[in-house]
Amino acid sequence: MSSNQMLKGTLQTIILKLLEDNSQMYGYEITQKVKEVTSGDMVITEGALYPALHKLEGDGLLETFTEVVDNRVRKYYRLTEQGGKEVADKLSEAQLFIHQLELLLNLKPL
Repeated sequence: MSSNQMLKGTLQTIILKLLEDNSQMYGYEITQKVKEVTSGDMVITEGALYPALHKLEGDGLLETFTEVVDNRVRKYYRLTEQGGKEVADKLSEAQLFIHQLELLLNLKPL
């Protein structure tokens, strides 16, 4: 299983955390930030990113607005108040999962 397959289960958490840290981002910017932070080891495709963004927006966790940048319309995403609260819950869930995974993977025979 590649890291990209494992990424799917945490994509919403990653998006929420990036938006918490950066206040607002557009889709391509999100993909590039993940690529940059992971030195290219994790790549988020548009096919994975935009459905996740639309779901988060539909769930009331994100809101969008557009701006014209260099004569192009750019759609930005930012957290709603509810989304800001959800970040802490998602991060807590992810940390617990990582801890449990570490316990399982570091088991040594008795």
